[in-house]
Amino acid sequence: MWFIYSLLSAFFVSLSDVLSKKALDTEEASLIAWVRFTYAIPFLILLIPFIDFPRLDLTFFIMCLVLIPLEVTAVLLYIKAIKISPLSMTLPFLSFTPLFLVITSYLILGELPDTSGFIGILFVVTGAYLLNIHTVRQGIFEPLRAIGREKGAILMIAVAFIFSISSNLGKVAIQHSNPLFFAVFYPPLLSFSLLPIMLFRTSSKRSNSDSRGKFNKLFRRKIFYIIGLCIALESIFHFSAITLIEVSYMISVKRTSILFGIIFGAIFFGENNIRERLVGGIIMIIGVTLISVF
Repeated sequence: MWFIYSLLSAFFVSLSDVLSKKALDTEEASLIAWVRFTYAIPFLILLIPFIDFPRLDLTFFIMCLVLIPLEVTAVLLYIKAIKISPLSMTLPFLSFTPLFLVITSYLILGELPDTSGFIGILFVVTGAYLLNIHTVRQGIFEPLRAIGREKGAILMIAVAFIFSISSNLGKVAIQHSNPLFFAVFYPPLLSFSLLPIMLFRTSSKRSNSDSRGKFNKLFRRKIFYIIGLCIALESIFHFSAITLIEVSYMISVKRTSILFGIIFGAIFFGENNIRERLVGGIIMIIGVTLISVF
């Protein structure tokens, strides 16, 4: 069941990315970032009867205070990335998170990966190279230069780096509470933190009357509720899987969201060079598995 839950978590987070990118055609990026958490809340509230409410300590609140600015920055960069660049050229770079974890572990703790870890790093880098292999005719380093020219890819690499830090902090917060409680508690906290940013950015681009009209229509957009449902389901399946298996195994399966994102990009947005990006994505997932599991 943990494998099915992890796969469903990957599917729903990818579907939320597709819907978010579609909504970004007419909406500001900070609004969609806020929507992803806010519209998940009504669905997550249904879990409250099943929560074993923990006794929270100072460590939990410190972790949350440190996490919030990191997560807010990451989600804003994430939404900006999928807005300006193809899904098939942005989502694969989330696989850089375990790569960054290897680097930060070495810098902070002096820990070096074992043989499988080094091979995993090689796979991730090779997969990233293959995402633009069609440009190799222009030079052996052109696939790497192509990544540098894709602003969304650069932003997603920054997101992966932030996630390499926040994932550790989030783990500490869960250890000082419990997975289901944190799944329900955390999205409202992020929603509240993103609210002033969203209001400032949306109101600055419209007159007061336009802003009031837009806000009144905000809660009547069906796509927002579907995005919220996808995020809620992703969170539920994510933490259900964590309770059944080691986190490293679950994350490795959840990274199939990269493949879902590439396929969805082709189906819904007509993105190009999908075959080579699927190959690159698969190789990156193999690398993630080697780093995380073995």
